[in-house]
Amino acid sequence: MLVLGIESSCDETGAAVVDDAGVVRSDVVHSQVAVHAPYGGIVPELASRDHLRNVGPVVREALSRAGIGLSDVAGVAVTHRPGLVGALLVGVQAAKGIAWAAGKPLIGVDHLMGHLLSVYLRRGASARPEGERTQALDSVDAAPPDLPFVCLLVSGGHTAIYRVDAPRPDAIHELGATRDDAAGEAFDKVAKLLGLGYPGGPVVDRLAAKGDAAHVALSAPMAARTSRDMSFSGIKTQVAQLVTREGQGKGEPWTADVCAAFQSAVTTVLARKVIEAADHEGVRDVVLGGGVAANRELRRRVTELGEARGHRVLVPPLASCTDNAAMIAYAGAVRLAQGEQDGWDLVATSRTALERVTRKGRGRR
Repeated sequence: MLVLGIESSCDETGAAVVDDAGVVRSDVVHSQVAVHAPYGGIVPELASRDHLRNVGPVVREALSRAGIGLSDVAGVAVTHRPGLVGALLVGVQAAKGIAWAAGKPLIGVDHLMGHLLSVYLRRGASARPEGERTQALDSVDAAPPDLPFVCLLVSGGHTAIYRVDAPRPDAIHELGATRDDAAGEAFDKVAKLLGLGYPGGPVVDRLAAKGDAAHVALSAPMAARTSRDMSFSGIKTQVAQLVTREGQGKGEPWTADVCAAFQSAVTTVLARKVIEAADHEGVRDVVLGGGVAANRELRRRVTELGEARGHRVLVPPLASCTDNAAMIAYAGAVRLAQGEQDGWDLVATSRTALERVTRKGRGRR
C-alpha cells in the first residue's frame, strides 16, 4: 500500500511516497533556509507564500521519483497539526484538492506523531553518516523498536520525552518536556548571540567539534535527577551574559569553546533524562526523533549511555530526523491501515493531539 505524504508545518515543503512497511520510495524536500536567513529566523508569512509556490512542483517530483501516478496511491496524508497555521493550511488545502480530484482517502497527521514513527522508515545506507555507531535502521531487514519504547523528541519547536505503547495518540504518554524554550530553539538563539547566522544548530555542532568545553563554565540546564522536565532559557541567558562580558573582539577559538560548552551541557542533560526515563519505565528500546536528533554529540551521548545501561538506542538517519514528508506518509499509512481517514472538514491547528502534561513557566510542580 503506497501513501503520498505532504509536509508544510514550518519552513520546508515536502512530499514523499512511502509504503505501509516504511520503505521510502521517494522523498522530496524544498528548504526555505535562504528565504529566512536574512531575518535570523522564520517569518510565517514568507513561509506560507513559499509553500504556495512550491507544493505543486514538489508533489509532482515525489510521484515522478517513485515512478507512480496518483491512481497508484491508496491515500493522501498531510500534516495538519501542530505548526504555523498559515503554512499548515497550504499543505492541507493542497492535499484536499489532490485527494478529491483523485478519489482517494484524506488522512490528517499530527507532526509529532510523524517524528515518533520516523524510526520505522527504511532508507538507503547512504542516509547515515559514515562510521556512526548507532543501531542501523537503513535496511529493510533491520529490527524496528519493540513496543513500548521511550522516545526523546527534540526539535526547534518541541522537546519532550514520550512513552509509546502503540502508534496512536491515546497510547502515547508524555513523561517530561521543556518548560520554556525547545532545545533547537536554544541552539538557534545561541548561534544568533554568537553571530553565527541561521539556522544555528548545524553551525554550533560543527564549531563545537573544534572547541574545548572545559574552557567555558556553563551550568547544566535543569539538571535535577528527580524531574523529567527540562528548561533551556537559563543556559541561553548564561551565553548572552558571557557574550556581553567577554565576547567583544573574540575570535573563532573562543566561539568554538562556547559552542562546545553549550552543546555539552544541553546534550548531557537530554541524554541522561531520556535514559533515566527508560530505566524508570522498564523499557528496553530508546528512540531519538526530531531535528536536533541530527546533532552528532547528542546521538553519541544517548547511544553510549544507553548501551552502558543495557538499552538498545535507535536513531533514524539524518534525513528522517529533520522535517520530511516520508514520516507523514508512513504515519498516514498506519492510520489508513487501521481503517481511519478524515473528511473534507479537516482543519489546520497549532496544537498537537498528543498528551500534554508539563506546565510551562516557573514555579513549583
